[in-house]
Amino acid sequence: MTTHPQSHPVQGRAAIILAAGQGTRMKSALPKVLHPVGGRAMLDHAIDAAEALGCERIVVVVGAHSPEVRDHVVKRLGEDAIAVQDPPLGTGHAVRAAEAVLGDFVGQVVITYGDVPLLRAADIEPVFAAHEGVTVIGFEARDPGAYGRLVMDGDALAAITEAKEASPEVLALTACNSGVMAAPVGLLFDLLAEVKNDNAKGEFYLTDVVELARRRGAPTRAVFADEDAVMGVNAQGELAVAEALFQKVQREAFLAAGVTMPAPDTVHFAFDTQVGGGTTIEPYVVFGPGAKIAGGARIRSFSHIEGAVVAPGAEVGPYARLRPGADLGEGVKVGNFVEVKNVRMDAGSKANHLAYLGDGEVGAKANIGAGTIFCNYDGFFKHRTVVGDGAFVGSNSALVAPVTIGAGAMVGSGSVITKDVAPGDLALGRGEQTARAGWAARFMATMRAKKAAKT
Repeated sequence: MTTHPQSHPVQGRAAIILAAGQGTRMKSALPKVLHPVGGRAMLDHAIDAAEALGCERIVVVVGAHSPEVRDHVVKRLGEDAIAVQDPPLGTGHAVRAAEAVLGDFVGQVVITYGDVPLLRAADIEPVFAAHEGVTVIGFEARDPGAYGRLVMDGDALAAITEAKEASPEVLALTACNSGVMAAPVGLLFDLLAEVKNDNAKGEFYLTDVVELARRRGAPTRAVFADEDAVMGVNAQGELAVAEALFQKVQREAFLAAGVTMPAPDTVHFAFDTQVGGGTTIEPYVVFGPGAKIAGGARIRSFSHIEGAVVAPGAEVGPYARLRPGADLGEGVKVGNFVEVKNVRMDAGSKANHLAYLGDGEVGAKANIGAGTIFCNYDGFFKHRTVVGDGAFVGSNSALVAPVTIGAGAMVGSGSVITKDVAPGDLALGRGEQTARAGWAARFMATMRAKKAAKT
């Protein structure tokens, strides 16, 4: 057993995030806590909250059955953040698995969950107000159902009673247990060492520490958060509800910041979407992670934007796709069925229709005609296409990278360009047009006669 020195008042903060559940109700090959909400794994939301709280140590308890979760945590926090619960013997057992990893940490520990994606640092902060005893986050349930009830004794938390063990009087309570708990590290693990598994499931329950704390005279209390904030996700239906709640908060925040959305319920945001006030977002727009939209831009319907930057006055869509690395300058227009990936488009440039721009740059006020393709991939490597300021690329042109179209140059429609074009030049990369006088009329007359003969 690790000995944790104590100091008064307790200053340090640590978080233990429980992420060892099997998640069988999700019925998915993807581990439950890695399912995304707002384009980010639920577990990352929990880690974000712990970091925002200023936790100097974060330990994630994983199961031996889920190497994907372990790998995810190691990639973000390092090997030292891992504790393994094997076999799974309840929440109290899971927390004890983190004791050795915390080592000689001194301070308060908060226990949160990798499948509670909407819980933010501001919701958790009140548990750190007291430096002694056990604090639990509760919530007022709209439908208490099978939730454990918080039995209060004035301002103190008297007990956490499971619904199946509750009297009718306790079942009538609407104050319920979220499962989130905080305590000084020494007290927490002292209490957990006393928890027994003499119950129907043979598991060690974290909630038992409340009764044990009261027996030894340690303070026990509850602070309350909104029910939606402490919502846990155990099945696909609940994941969809969590996503809807996340989107609702995002939409309300952007509307309050001056973003115009005629149909906000149809706009889908990621966890890190940035949109400046004065921007208009038309219906049915999806933002993936990494989108930064400056104020005054216009995002038209059915567009998808991920990992892209859009400057003031730029217009995207409808039906446009901006992929990572797309960087649109002021007044740029990217129109219907245009895809842009890893391309900088300078001020006033346009690609209004049916084009693919991948890996390169487009100069100021350049025009990219309909059907233009940046042929950026040779089967092994990506190559860049550079279109200079004021250049004009005619419709249905293929620019085979690496290639540069000079400033003010023109590319004739239907060209395949494989060599650099000097500034001010006209490039034609197509066969010379020829005509056969009367051929079409003779052909059509012959075919009509054959058709008539068959009937």
